[in-house]
Amino acid sequence: MQAKEIKPGSVVNHNNSPILIQSVSVQTPSARGAATLYKFRGRNLVTKQKADVTLKGGESLDEADFEKKAVKLMYCDPTDMHLLDQTDFHQYSVPLEDIKHEAAFVTEELEGTLALIYNGECVGLRLPTAVELLVTECDPGIRGNSATARTKPAKTETGLLVNVPEYLSQGEKIKVDTRTGEFISRA
Repeated sequence: MQAKEIKPGSVVNHNNSPILIQSVSVQTPSARGAATLYKFRGRNLVTKQKADVTLKGGESLDEADFEKKAVKLMYCDPTDMHLLDQTDFHQYSVPLEDIKHEAAFVTEELEGTLALIYNGECVGLRLPTAVELLVTECDPGIRGNSATARTKPAKTETGLLVNVPEYLSQGEKIKVDTRTGEFISRA
């Protein structure tokens, strides 16, 4: 996989370790003949440490050999999230500390969640790009404010705080981008 094809959410091998890419930045050359640099920040899925990788435009990394299995949330306890494999009904436990970002978007009805299985153990989650969440707490909606671009904070069923337009009220479902945590639209 060439450097320009690697996106956030990709899992690549770097120094014989699987790295989940979380952010990408591109540094364009300032001089003629210089190479474009791609800087990746990610997390090593085995050791859970942060990893920074810098590649030139023509360099590439291999995609990590992972098994991806469709899973659904069973329940969460104070330390772990417990998931059920939808094909063979095997149960996986993932420490909440390892999936802090993803846990804010996972609900029991969420479809399209994939568990990243490495050596028989779940080491991460891949979520759909947009999820529907129920607004549980926010200021009341105000009629006539739909034309303005003002926002207000709203708390969702998972505890995630999202800035939503003023016209939304408690009890409505919204679509949220799982990469950025931003409001997309009403569901």
